[in-house]
Amino acid sequence: MNILAFDTCLGAVSVAVRWQGPGGDWLMRHAHEARERGHAERLIPMMTEVMDEAGLAFSDLHRIAVTVGPGTFTGVRVGMAAARGIALASGLAVVGTTTLAVMAHQADQLLGPARRGDRLLAVAVDARRGSVYLQLFSGAREEAGPPLLLAADDAVRHIGQRSVIVVGSGGDLLADAIRAARGQVEAALASLQPDARSLALLAADIIPASPLRPLYLRPPDVKPQADLSLPRAIP
Repeated sequence: MNILAFDTCLGAVSVAVRWQGPGGDWLMRHAHEARERGHAERLIPMMTEVMDEAGLAFSDLHRIAVTVGPGTFTGVRVGMAAARGIALASGLAVVGTTTLAVMAHQADQLLGPARRGDRLLAVAVDARRGSVYLQLFSGAREEAGPPLLLAADDAVRHIGQRSVIVVGSGGDLLADAIRAARGQVEAALASLQPDARSLALLAADIIPASPLRPLYLRPPDVKPQADLSLPRAIP
């Protein structure tokens, strides 16, 4: 299965293509850029660059994978619009998962089993106003709860008395609140951003949903336009 995966939800833009070579080995090309703005302008050129490096055309793909949120409203919308546009033009299946699940996959790889042990993994992204986007994961990246938007104190109660390692930009905020409640916590990987490389590795096992819906968790500050079309056509 040849998979194109991409993320624009938070403070980076990333694209990955994963495919099976003639010998049966899985291959991947990948690009990742940290950026606070300009996601829409960079996404399509980055896709083209990665596909060219892989020597693949869009007609060679079997599946599109995208992060559905939570994240910035604009970032989520850019990725969802691109996925819908490609699917409409190509007829490809589209799958999506949360930014937090992608970050959990990355955290498991970066931390390793020795450091994580049997502790709960909490992915916490700073949602401002003293709150975090939070999702909990048990062993082997199994979701231990849905993605939520919670104030730090509410997040502490949600975690309870379980020993936890917290990753993401909201990790320090949440870890301080857990320590204040005398909980057992370690904060790590504060600069972690979702990466399409992990999404490409997860995508083959994700069940397609129709229609694919964005996950905002918080109402947008600005009402969007109704048109979710791509900013320009796929080459």
